[in-house]
Amino acid sequence: MTFLEIFLISLGLSMDCFAVSLSFGATQQLKWNEVLKIAFFFGLFQGLMPLIGWLIGQSIQSFISSFDHWIAFGILAFIGFRMIVESFKIKEKKRSIDIRKTSVLLSLSVATSIDALATGISFGFIRVNILPVIITITLITFLNSILGARLGEKSTFIPAKWAEIFGGIVLIAIGGKILLEHLNMI
Repeated sequence: MTFLEIFLISLGLSMDCFAVSLSFGATQQLKWNEVLKIAFFFGLFQGLMPLIGWLIGQSIQSFISSFDHWIAFGILAFIGFRMIVESFKIKEKKRSIDIRKTSVLLSLSVATSIDALATGISFGFIRVNILPVIITITLITFLNSILGARLGEKSTFIPAKWAEIFGGIVLIAIGGKILLEHLNMI
């Protein structure tokens, strides 16, 4: 897997966190230490979940090696499609929640990183060197969370739904590339 692919997957996975940060930044006055706390939690969970998924994928890879590329494609396409569909749903409930509370932040961190867990499982099937992937996902998510919160404060000129749509498209495209590579079509 190339660095560009790792970067694009990281960007795609971080879009949920970007969208949540953008939404809260637009509706709540966040101090820098609060923004950094949000970014830390989102980055940490987005980085840990693929590791857990990768360990799961590695443990079952030998049983499914003949069709693992279909599973990797299915997981990434499903996550990407779900992100696109979710982008069209109204998320007004999030605005009444205070993200500065650690319990709320933990819940949101887990919720936004479930797709990273599933993506990590697909990494286990295609034998990825997981350390650079985890570092990249963590850093990209951390930075995107800060960017989202700060952009949200300034205005709402970037709708959160477009971030989620972009992330979904990227994940579907990477899943398609994995499938095509294993089918020797590219």
